[in-house]
Amino acid sequence: MENHSWSSVIGSSEAPYITTLAHECGTDTDYAVVGSPSLPNYLGATSGSTQGVNDDGDPAAHTFAVDNLFRQVRTAGGSERSFVESMPSNCALVSEDSYATKHNPAAYYVGPGDRAACDADDQPFTQFATILASGNLPTYTSITPNICNDTHDCSVATGDTWLATWVPRILASAAYHSGTTALFIIWDESTPVANVIVAPSLRPGTVSSVPVNHYSLLRTTEEMLGLPLLGRASSATSLRTVFGI
Repeated sequence: MENHSWSSVIGSSEAPYITTLAHECGTDTDYAVVGSPSLPNYLGATSGSTQGVNDDGDPAAHTFAVDNLFRQVRTAGGSERSFVESMPSNCALVSEDSYATKHNPAAYYVGPGDRAACDADDQPFTQFATILASGNLPTYTSITPNICNDTHDCSVATGDTWLATWVPRILASAAYHSGTTALFIIWDESTPVANVIVAPSLRPGTVSSVPVNHYSLLRTTEEMLGLPLLGRASSATSLRTVFGI
Protein backbone atom coordinates (compact mmCIF):
# COMPACT_ATOMS: atom_id res chain seq x y z
CA MET A 1 0.00 0.00 0.00
CA GLU A 2 1.10 3.61 -0.46
CA ASN A 3 1.86 6.99 1.04
CA HIS A 4 -0.10 7.19 4.28
CA SER A 5 1.03 7.53 7.86
CA TRP A 6 -0.26 5.27 10.62
CA SER A 7 -2.67 7.82 12.07
CA SER A 8 -4.17 8.69 8.68
CA VAL A 9 -5.26 5.07 8.23
CA ILE A 10 -5.60 3.29 11.58
CA GLY A 11 -8.54 4.91 13.32
CA SER A 12 -9.65 6.88 10.26
CA SER A 13 -13.35 6.98 9.44
CA GLU A 14 -12.27 6.18 5.85
CA ALA A 15 -10.72 2.90 6.91
CA PRO A 16 -13.18 0.94 9.07
CA TYR A 17 -12.03 -2.45 7.77
CA ILE A 18 -8.30 -1.79 8.15
CA THR A 19 -8.83 -0.28 11.61
CA THR A 20 -10.82 -3.26 12.82
CA LEU A 21 -8.27 -5.70 11.41
CA ALA A 22 -5.40 -3.82 13.06
CA HIS A 23 -7.12 -3.87 16.45
CA GLU A 24 -8.10 -7.54 16.14
CA CYS A 25 -4.66 -8.63 14.96
CA GLY A 26 -1.56 -6.45 15.28
CA THR A 27 0.06 -3.17 14.30
CA ASP A 28 3.16 -1.13 15.15
CA THR A 29 2.90 2.62 15.72
CA ASP A 30 6.61 3.26 15.10
CA TYR A 31 7.24 1.69 11.69
CA ALA A 32 9.70 3.78 9.65
CA VAL A 33 10.65 4.07 6.00
CA VAL A 34 14.20 3.32 4.84
CA GLY A 35 14.35 5.77 1.92
CA SER A 36 12.37 8.07 -0.33
CA PRO A 37 10.42 8.05 -2.60
CA SER A 38 8.74 4.67 -3.21
CA LEU A 39 11.32 2.55 -5.04
CA PRO A 40 14.08 2.65 -2.39
CA ASN A 41 11.63 1.27 0.16
CA TYR A 42 10.62 -1.62 -2.08
CA LEU A 43 14.28 -2.40 -2.75
CA GLY A 44 15.10 -2.21 0.95
CA ALA A 45 12.27 -4.59 1.82
CA THR A 46 13.47 -7.17 -0.72
CA SER A 47 17.27 -6.81 -0.81
CA GLY A 48 18.31 -5.27 2.51
CA SER A 49 19.52 -2.05 0.90
CA THR A 50 18.10 0.89 -1.01
CA GLN A 51 20.97 0.29 -3.47
CA GLY A 52 21.70 4.02 -3.41
CA VAL A 53 18.46 4.85 -5.22
CA ASN A 54 16.65 8.11 -4.41
CA ASP A 55 14.14 8.25 -7.25
CA ASP A 56 11.39 6.18 -8.85
CA GLY A 57 13.06 5.37 -12.17
CA ASP A 58 11.93 2.36 -14.19
CA PRO A 59 14.27 -0.60 -14.78
CA ALA A 60 15.70 1.23 -17.79
CA ALA A 61 17.36 3.51 -15.24
CA HIS A 62 18.00 0.99 -12.46
CA THR A 63 18.83 -2.70 -12.47
CA PHE A 64 20.61 -4.66 -9.77
CA ALA A 65 22.50 -7.96 -9.84
CA VAL A 66 22.41 -8.17 -6.04
CA ASP A 67 20.93 -11.04 -4.08
CA ASN A 68 17.31 -10.51 -3.18
CA LEU A 69 14.39 -12.16 -1.42
CA PHE A 70 12.89 -13.58 -4.60
CA ARG A 71 16.14 -15.32 -5.58
CA GLN A 72 16.73 -16.48 -2.01
CA VAL A 73 13.42 -18.30 -2.00
CA ARG A 74 14.16 -20.00 -5.33
CA THR A 75 17.70 -20.94 -4.28
CA ALA A 76 16.31 -22.59 -1.15
CA GLY A 77 14.00 -24.72 -3.31
CA GLY A 78 10.85 -22.72 -2.70
CA SER A 79 8.54 -20.86 -5.04
CA GLU A 80 7.90 -17.12 -5.26
CA ARG A 81 5.36 -15.14 -7.15
CA SER A 82 4.33 -11.49 -7.43
CA PHE A 83 0.77 -10.53 -8.34
CA VAL A 84 0.61 -6.94 -9.59
CA GLU A 85 -2.73 -5.30 -10.28
CA SER A 86 -3.21 -3.62 -13.70
CA MET A 87 0.18 -4.81 -14.97
CA PRO A 88 -0.32 -5.33 -18.72
CA SER A 89 1.88 -8.44 -19.00
CA ASN A 90 4.30 -10.52 -16.97
CA CYS A 91 7.25 -8.55 -15.56
CA ALA A 92 6.30 -5.32 -17.35
CA LEU A 93 9.29 -2.95 -17.25
CA VAL A 94 7.47 0.27 -18.10
CA SER A 95 4.71 1.97 -16.12
CA GLU A 96 1.38 2.12 -17.92
CA ASP A 97 -1.99 3.57 -16.88
CA SER A 98 -2.53 2.54 -13.24
CA TYR A 99 0.43 0.11 -13.19
CA ALA A 100 3.56 1.56 -11.57
CA THR A 101 6.80 -0.34 -12.12
CA LYS A 102 8.31 1.42 -9.09
CA HIS A 103 5.99 -0.66 -6.89
CA ASN A 104 7.11 -3.94 -8.48
CA PRO A 105 10.59 -4.71 -7.10
CA ALA A 106 11.05 -8.07 -8.86
CA ALA A 107 11.36 -6.19 -12.17
CA TYR A 108 14.58 -4.49 -11.02
CA TYR A 109 16.71 -7.56 -10.26
CA VAL A 110 18.89 -9.00 -13.02
CA GLY A 111 21.28 -11.35 -11.26
CA PRO A 112 21.50 -15.09 -12.03
CA GLY A 113 18.05 -16.31 -13.02
CA ASP A 114 16.29 -13.14 -11.86
CA ARG A 115 14.93 -11.81 -15.14
CA ALA A 116 13.81 -15.24 -16.37
CA ALA A 117 12.06 -15.81 -13.04
CA CYS A 118 10.44 -12.39 -13.25
CA ASP A 119 9.15 -13.19 -16.73
CA ALA A 120 7.57 -16.38 -15.39
CA ASP A 121 6.54 -15.49 -11.84
CA ASP A 122 5.78 -11.75 -11.85
CA GLN A 123 2.17 -11.87 -13.02
CA PRO A 124 -0.92 -9.68 -13.39
CA PHE A 125 -3.16 -9.79 -10.31
CA THR A 126 -5.91 -11.45 -12.34
CA GLN A 127 -4.05 -14.73 -11.74
CA PHE A 128 -4.17 -14.48 -7.95
CA ALA A 129 -7.73 -15.72 -7.32
CA THR A 130 -7.02 -18.99 -9.10
CA ILE A 131 -3.83 -19.61 -7.13
CA LEU A 132 -5.55 -18.73 -3.85
CA ALA A 133 -8.48 -21.05 -4.56
CA SER A 134 -6.09 -23.89 -5.36
CA GLY A 135 -4.87 -23.91 -1.77
CA ASN A 136 -1.28 -23.91 -2.96
CA LEU A 137 0.15 -20.44 -2.43
CA PRO A 138 3.83 -20.04 -3.30
CA THR A 139 6.39 -20.10 -0.51
CA TYR A 140 6.53 -16.30 -0.76
CA THR A 141 3.80 -14.18 -2.34
CA SER A 142 3.95 -10.44 -3.02
CA ILE A 143 0.72 -8.58 -3.83
CA THR A 144 0.72 -5.04 -5.24
CA PRO A 145 -2.54 -3.17 -5.87
CA ASN A 146 -2.64 -0.60 -8.66
CA ILE A 147 -1.94 3.08 -7.90
CA CYS A 148 -5.58 3.77 -7.14
CA ASN A 149 -6.36 0.80 -4.91
CA ASP A 150 -3.06 1.17 -3.04
CA THR A 151 -4.17 4.69 -1.87
CA HIS A 152 -1.41 6.40 -3.87
CA ASP A 153 -3.70 8.28 -6.26
CA CYS A 154 -7.05 7.49 -4.64
CA SER A 155 -8.50 7.82 -1.17
CA VAL A 156 -7.86 5.78 1.95
CA ALA A 157 -11.49 4.68 1.63
CA THR A 158 -10.73 3.19 -1.80
CA GLY A 159 -7.85 1.18 -0.35
CA ASP A 160 -9.98 0.08 2.57
CA THR A 161 -12.65 -1.24 0.20
CA TRP A 162 -10.03 -3.11 -1.85
CA LEU A 163 -8.53 -4.73 1.23
CA ALA A 164 -12.00 -5.54 2.59
CA THR A 165 -12.61 -7.45 -0.65
CA TRP A 166 -9.39 -9.46 -0.76
CA VAL A 167 -8.12 -9.94 2.79
CA PRO A 168 -11.16 -11.97 3.94
CA ARG A 169 -10.64 -14.25 0.94
CA ILE A 170 -7.02 -14.79 1.96
CA LEU A 171 -7.94 -15.42 5.58
CA ALA A 172 -10.65 -17.88 4.53
CA SER A 173 -8.27 -19.82 2.30
CA ALA A 174 -6.90 -23.28 2.97
CA ALA A 175 -3.40 -21.80 2.90
CA TYR A 176 -4.13 -19.53 5.85
CA HIS A 177 -6.13 -22.14 7.75
CA SER A 178 -3.20 -24.53 7.49
CA GLY A 179 -1.51 -22.34 10.12
CA THR A 180 1.60 -21.73 8.03
CA THR A 181 0.71 -18.40 6.38
CA ALA A 182 1.24 -14.88 7.71
CA LEU A 183 -0.05 -11.70 6.05
CA PHE A 184 1.75 -8.35 6.22
CA ILE A 185 -0.15 -5.29 4.96
CA ILE A 186 2.40 -2.50 4.71
CA TRP A 187 2.36 1.05 3.34
CA ASP A 188 5.62 2.29 1.84
CA GLU A 189 6.08 5.93 2.94
CA SER A 190 5.08 8.63 5.45
CA THR A 191 6.71 7.63 8.72
CA PRO A 192 5.27 6.18 10.86
CA VAL A 193 3.79 4.12 8.04
CA ALA A 194 0.50 2.30 8.37
CA ASN A 195 0.77 -1.46 8.84
CA VAL A 196 -1.29 -4.47 9.86
CA ILE A 197 0.19 -7.83 10.85
CA VAL A 198 -1.97 -10.97 10.62
CA ALA A 199 -0.90 -14.48 11.61
CA PRO A 200 -2.52 -17.47 13.34
CA SER A 201 0.05 -17.37 16.16
CA LEU A 202 -0.06 -13.61 16.71
CA ARG A 203 -1.17 -12.29 20.09
CA PRO A 204 -4.57 -10.75 19.19
CA GLY A 205 -4.83 -7.01 19.62
CA THR A 206 -1.08 -6.37 19.85
CA VAL A 207 -0.25 -2.68 19.42
CA SER A 208 3.52 -2.24 19.50
CA SER A 209 5.58 0.93 19.75
CA VAL A 210 8.90 -0.83 19.17
CA PRO A 211 10.85 0.96 16.39
CA VAL A 212 10.81 -1.19 13.24
CA ASN A 213 11.16 -0.54 9.50
CA HIS A 214 11.13 -2.17 6.06
CA TYR A 215 14.37 -3.99 6.92
CA SER A 216 12.48 -5.51 9.84
CA LEU A 217 9.90 -6.80 7.37
CA LEU A 218 12.65 -8.41 5.29
CA ARG A 219 14.29 -9.96 8.35
CA THR A 220 10.96 -11.36 9.53
CA THR A 221 10.21 -12.89 6.14
CA GLU A 222 13.68 -14.43 5.87
CA GLU A 223 13.51 -15.84 9.40
CA MET A 224 10.09 -17.38 8.82
CA LEU A 225 11.32 -18.99 5.61
CA GLY A 226 14.68 -20.10 7.03
CA LEU A 227 16.73 -17.85 4.76
CA PRO A 228 20.00 -15.95 5.39
CA LEU A 229 19.62 -12.29 6.35
CA LEU A 230 20.42 -9.82 3.58
CA GLY A 231 22.13 -6.49 4.16
CA ARG A 232 20.58 -4.31 6.84
CA ALA A 233 18.02 -6.95 7.71
CA SER A 234 20.75 -8.50 9.85
CA SER A 235 20.67 -5.55 12.28
CA ALA A 236 16.93 -4.81 12.13
CA THR A 237 14.42 -5.70 14.83
CA SER A 238 12.38 -8.75 13.91
CA LEU A 239 8.60 -8.51 13.86
CA ARG A 240 8.52 -12.09 15.09
CA THR A 241 9.76 -10.94 18.47
CA VAL A 242 7.41 -7.96 18.57
CA PHE A 243 4.27 -9.91 17.63
CA GLY A 244 5.06 -13.43 18.77
CA ILE A 245 4.87 -15.00 15.32
